[in-house]
Amino acid sequence: MHVHAQDRVSHPLEEEALQPASWDIWDSKYRLKSMEGTPLDASPDDTYQRVASAIAQVETPDKQAFWAERFLWALRHGAIPAGRIISNAGAQAHKPATSTINCTVSGTIRDSMLDILDMVREAGLTLKAGCGIGYEFSTLRPRGALVAGAGASTSGPLSFMDIFDSMCRTISSAGGRRGAQMATFDIAHPDIVDFIRAKRENGRLRQFNLSCLISEPFMRAVQEDREWALVFPANPQELANPETPLSYHPWPVTAGYRTNERGEVACRVYRRLPARRLWDLIMSSNYDYAEPGFILIDKVNEMNNNWFCEVVRATNPCGEQPLPAHGACLLGSINLTRFVKNPFTPQAVFDWSTFDEVVRIFTRLLDNVVEISGLPLPEQMEEILLKRRHGMGFLGLGSAMALLNMRYGDAASVQFAERVAREMALVGWEVGVALAREKGPAPLMEQRFTVTEAMLAQRPAMAEAGIRVGDQLPGKVLLARYSRYLAQFPDALREQIALHGCRFTHHTSIAPTGTIALSLANNASNGIEPSFSHKYSRNVIRAGRKTKEKVDVFSFELLAYRLLVNPDADPYAEEEHNRLPEQFVDANVIDPRAHVDIQAAVQQWVDSSISKTINVPGDFPYDAFKEIYLYAYEKGLKGCTTFRFNPEAFQGVLVKQADLAATTYRFTLANGETVALKGDEEVEYDGEMHNAANLYDALKEGYYGRL
Repeated sequence: MHVHAQDRVSHPLEEEALQPASWDIWDSKYRLKSMEGTPLDASPDDTYQRVASAIAQVETPDKQAFWAERFLWALRHGAIPAGRIISNAGAQAHKPATSTINCTVSGTIRDSMLDILDMVREAGLTLKAGCGIGYEFSTLRPRGALVAGAGASTSGPLSFMDIFDSMCRTISSAGGRRGAQMATFDIAHPDIVDFIRAKRENGRLRQFNLSCLISEPFMRAVQEDREWALVFPANPQELANPETPLSYHPWPVTAGYRTNERGEVACRVYRRLPARRLWDLIMSSNYDYAEPGFILIDKVNEMNNNWFCEVVRATNPCGEQPLPAHGACLLGSINLTRFVKNPFTPQAVFDWSTFDEVVRIFTRLLDNVVEISGLPLPEQMEEILLKRRHGMGFLGLGSAMALLNMRYGDAASVQFAERVAREMALVGWEVGVALAREKGPAPLMEQRFTVTEAMLAQRPAMAEAGIRVGDQLPGKVLLARYSRYLAQFPDALREQIALHGCRFTHHTSIAPTGTIALSLANNASNGIEPSFSHKYSRNVIRAGRKTKEKVDVFSFELLAYRLLVNPDADPYAEEEHNRLPEQFVDANVIDPRAHVDIQAAVQQWVDSSISKTINVPGDFPYDAFKEIYLYAYEKGLKGCTTFRFNPEAFQGVLVKQADLAATTYRFTLANGETVALKGDEEVEYDGEMHNAANLYDALKEGYYGRL
């Protein structure tokens, strides 16, 4: 593809100004190389040209050149497809077995050994193709339950999670990406306490993120200080025993179980405990270990656009994509720093018209990726072709706020964040209707669904409109007129969707964007986040190293400020924070409620979900910490995640220099001698130089030399 000089974007931090860590991550993760390792992309712009050309091939031959140029324009103006697209689009000749999809969810894991092992096989193929994967494990009977016909009791869901963990550890995903997994678990499962505590054991389940599926009844039980029942579907022997304590509950699997008229499953009550005791266990685990995550699953399903045909019980590994069984979603983010004009001046403004145009083109680009997704399982391909969901989001929100002289979390920044999400949603769905008229809607839109009592109970407006049990309605009508998310859209746009359908069922999702923000946006802030810090360390897996490498990185806004406001200074020199403008805040100094306020403002315009982490200082009071989650629940969020640095826990990806310098790690040598080192010290061990904190973590967690 020919590159026109006038198509290049004028920007204060172009490729030549990329900090070393940014160039390095692009080179190791996203730069196309031959099977022999020879670089084929000379620069990040070459990567964009490869991606634009490959995705344009989906268009009819007469339109391919036009759309290749438009896609390239969007990529140069801030559109950044997710890592699997950047890495694998146009790379089939060199990586034929890879996918352009970042995330999936497993098929339902049913409570049988055959089905468990079959899901291990599916997961292995999915991870091998470079996709992350999520699973729900609370469909498996609790530890100690009878295994019919085997004369034995089961070892429980967590022991089977160990199998998935080991499988994932052995598979190095394509393109240098390590396997990523999410395990979700129902708050009513009898083994929920074991699940909450699982990762306190050194080295266990480290290939997983863990999240509890929190129900509305549980939250009410916490607020009202009531008991909470831990249950699992009763087997035939338990049902036949009149002394078995039974209770009917909603359950993700109903086949083979006794149900009542509401579709709830007859469950054996294993035990009852105060809901607040379980709540405190979740809170203390998050305070000390930053897990398990907190997914308000009833809110997820209530707000799901496909409320009439799917039940969501799991998410992708970072939580921004709640998906049904075999669900898959492709992702992409727009770099908001690219639209700030006159940064750091009183005339700083956001270029809304260019932003809207990038959203329009990027929506078509992401939709085209469905055709080249390369998913390894036929069930995954069937699901993505039926619904064509994608997740467009943004990155650099915190950095853009700093450029616009806004302080992350104040009233003006909340309004700005909401407007960004609203513009993205409305423009994207307008394009979705246009694409439906041009190429056809997602097939789900034209399918007809029989109205049930449960559907009328969920959406009273249907009965008010004269719809009755047994009526049949197309998916586009059920989505456009009765989706609680789309209810806030202009009536004219909703009626267009009801008439023509839409090219996709979901359009928006805010991903964490860690390595694409660092590499292709010169470390603009991740996703919806403020910058983690303006100078910090990133722990990177490096081929051939025995431990993770600590790499120093700088925030985008710090580099931009030094280049634009003080160009004579060394852009990598140390800078006292009190010499920077007041909008230069980082994740730890922002009030946790402000984090929640930003997330709530954006979520109302996001039809999937948001991956967000609320960072709190190490000395943050525990009682105040617990209030963060209650506030998130009150604000109607779909989930909440926090992080507090704890040197006793395993090492995170991002680490503040001050935390490392203030932490002492003690090593016991073979002769019994103890050596004490500060976390930021470098130490020679086994013929290689290591960061002390990373060496300690690798030895404790058992991954030393196995990266």
